[in-house]
Amino acid sequence: MRPWLRHLVLQALRSSRGFCGSRGQLAPLPVPQKIVATWEAISLGRQPVPEYFNFAHDVLDVWSRLEKAGHRPRNPAFWWVNGTGAEVKWSFEELGKQSRKAANVLAGVCGLQPGDRMMLVLPRIPEWWLVSVACMRTGAVMIPGITQLMEKDLKYRLQASRAKSIITSDSIAPRVDAISAECPSLQTKLLVSESSRPGWLNFRELLREASTEHNCVRTKSRDPLVICFTSGTTGAPKMVEHSQSSYGLGFVASGRRWMALTESDIFWNMTDTGWVKAGWTLFSAWPNGSCIFVHELPQVDAKVILNTLSTFPITTLCCVPTIFRLLVQEDLTRYQFQSLRHCLTGGEALNPDVREKWKRQTGVELYEAYGQSETVVICANPKGMKIKSGSMGKASPPYDVQIVDDEGNVLPPGEEGNVAIRIRPTRPFCFFNCYLDSPEKTAASEQGDFYITGDRARMDKDGYFWFMGRNDDVINSSSYRIGPVEVESALAEHPAVLESAVVSSPDPIRGEVTSAVKNTAFCFCTHQHPSE
Repeated sequence: MRPWLRHLVLQALRSSRGFCGSRGQLAPLPVPQKIVATWEAISLGRQPVPEYFNFAHDVLDVWSRLEKAGHRPRNPAFWWVNGTGAEVKWSFEELGKQSRKAANVLAGVCGLQPGDRMMLVLPRIPEWWLVSVACMRTGAVMIPGITQLMEKDLKYRLQASRAKSIITSDSIAPRVDAISAECPSLQTKLLVSESSRPGWLNFRELLREASTEHNCVRTKSRDPLVICFTSGTTGAPKMVEHSQSSYGLGFVASGRRWMALTESDIFWNMTDTGWVKAGWTLFSAWPNGSCIFVHELPQVDAKVILNTLSTFPITTLCCVPTIFRLLVQEDLTRYQFQSLRHCLTGGEALNPDVREKWKRQTGVELYEAYGQSETVVICANPKGMKIKSGSMGKASPPYDVQIVDDEGNVLPPGEEGNVAIRIRPTRPFCFFNCYLDSPEKTAASEQGDFYITGDRARMDKDGYFWFMGRNDDVINSSSYRIGPVEVESALAEHPAVLESAVVSSPDPIRGEVTSAVKNTAFCFCTHQHPSE
């Protein structure tokens, strides 16, 4: 264990065994909040980032020790249901055991070494979280992908990232097989299934046989942890690389402040595993000792969601505004959310009327935040702060967020401009490393002392930010960022299409949907939510 945490954990464990201080008095109990406060101080930029950091070793294994010593409620660390009776519950100790077995699969049969890249394309099943932690333990770099990826998308991502391994499910495996011969870096394919498939290793069978003994790799704070593909207006999606510390420590403060999480909370975020908000949940909830609740939710169904909130002791809910727009169309007074105390949203603009309807019918406020694949939380409405309906909230520490013009000059309150984060003279640690293999795109994202987000907003005299729109023509549908070029390229493959142009059209539920123009005929296509 790192020296910066060892003394705190040892004090907690000793005090639980009755370790005595001077004059025979019990030493003050350094409760988990003291350890979390250390992580939070780093997250806020008030303490230096340690040279070495590994989330599995320095956070999850610490909570496992504290759990064994009785310093955490009996909530599970991970709780998964599928809606038809299947259920998985892991304590931090069991999560550690299972993830060490998974790490042995990755390092053994798959032969992954620190720095090797692994693509994860899985629905909301426990193996996604298990393999994510196993990647941390082995030093492998995880690359999440949504389950809607088709052959062309998979090929591009596997080729661009030079991933050595992929893990996926039965429905995606045929798509991988169709293009794997064109991906020379791909060496092993893991299948999460109860059946076998030629050319694939069965992950569940290997996991059952794997040893529970594994020594976590020692990673530096700046070593890569995850690569996320993010859409843009020109060209193919960019690869955003985050470090062990930028994600592993960068969300602790927002988890404590915006999400208001503690070791007693059960947190349900309905995001797809292929999107960054799945990582936001993992790296916000577990440092704060909270339980991550997951419903497989193969189809978005408002009644299933509301019944789940009524049945399980979920205290904290997070989903995109699109989902809340669906939920407020139901008669919410028919449901009793006895445990629900805090609701969060982000990924797209929240309509004030949706917030008001939700609060009026449930009594629970909606707290909005804003961030990107390249960052952690940029702006937020933390619990306890006055909410101005329609605002993204105030700048979230340690970021210095400003509104700037196209030359990088700070604009006064009230003027519309570019949302920007100050990166000079000091670059925040909780920030992406770069756009991999694209130094020109990394450079283009900066102007003067600032990183330019590509979003436009204004800041009022009280420091609240108000979203105005994108600088580019990226389409935001149900929080899915859709690059028009990607859709146009797909349309161009059809023999009947000579030219096409893709734009957005307003939609009352999803915010925007894609619209394609071919010759003189309009063709509207709805970009669906990950569970549809």
